[in-house]
Amino acid sequence: MAVLNALRRTPSALRRNPMLLVPVLALSLIQVPQLALQAVDPLLSSIVSLGMSLVFLVVMPFFHGGLIAMADEALDGRTALQTFVDDGKANYVSLLVAYLALMAVNFALGMVAFFVALFGGIFVLGGGGLESANLAVLAAIGIVVAIVVLLYLLVLFFLQFYGQAIVLEDMGAVDGLKHSASVVRHHLVSTLGYSVLVGVLSGVFGGVFGVLSLLLSPQSATTLGLPEPSLPIMVVVGLLILAGGTLFGGFFAVYSVSFYRELTR
Repeated sequence: MAVLNALRRTPSALRRNPMLLVPVLALSLIQVPQLALQAVDPLLSSIVSLGMSLVFLVVMPFFHGGLIAMADEALDGRTALQTFVDDGKANYVSLLVAYLALMAVNFALGMVAFFVALFGGIFVLGGGGLESANLAVLAAIGIVVAIVVLLYLLVLFFLQFYGQAIVLEDMGAVDGLKHSASVVRHHLVSTLGYSVLVGVLSGVFGGVFGVLSLLLSPQSATTLGLPEPSLPIMVVVGLLILAGGTLFGGFFAVYSVSFYRELTR
C-alpha cells in the first residue's frame, strides 16, 4: 500500500509546486552542451563528459539535499526555491560524505569484479580457449562475479534513502546510512515493490533517452541509416530530452520522499 499511496500523492504535489522543477531543469540544462557536442565531435563530448562527472560530484550533494527538502514541503502544501538553497547548504557536508562513502564501496566492488573477470579471461585464453577451460574454474569465476553484483545491488537497495534520512531526520552521514538500512530492513516487501517500479520507469525513460540520443550521433546516421543530425533535429531532440528529463527528475524526487514518509511516519 505504501507504494501506491506515495504514487497517488506525487502528481498533485507537483501540480501545486511547478517551482520544484526549476532545479531539475537547471541541472538538465548543464548537460545540453554535452549533447550538442555529441553531434559535432564525439571525442570532445567524451572529454567534456568526464569533466562534467567531476562537477556533478561536487554539485550533486547540494542539489540532492535541496530537492529532497522541496519535495517534502511540496507534499504538505507549497514550497519555494529558498528551501532548496537553505537545505542544500545545511546538509551539504553530510550528503557529500555519504555520497563519497557509497562511491568508495561501489568502486571497490567494481574493482573486484573487474580483476576477477580479467584474470579469468587470461586463464581461459591461456588454457586454449573456452572449450578447453576447466568448468570448475569457470563456475568459480561466475560465482564470484555474481556475488559482487549481488552485493552492489544490496548496497544500492538498503542505502537508497540515506539522503531522505539526512535531510528529513536531521542526521549525519553515518547515521543517515544506518537509518536507511534500518528502514528498508523493516519494510522489505514495500521497498522491493518501490524499487521494481522505479527501476521499470527508469528503464523506460532511459530507453527513450537512448533512442533520442542516437538521433544526435553522426555514427548512428552512418550505421543505422538515420537522418544526419541537422540543427532542427538537434533542437527538437534536445527539447524533448530536456522536458522529459525535467519531468521525470521532479516526479522521482517527490515520489521518493513521499514513499519514505509512508514508511517512517
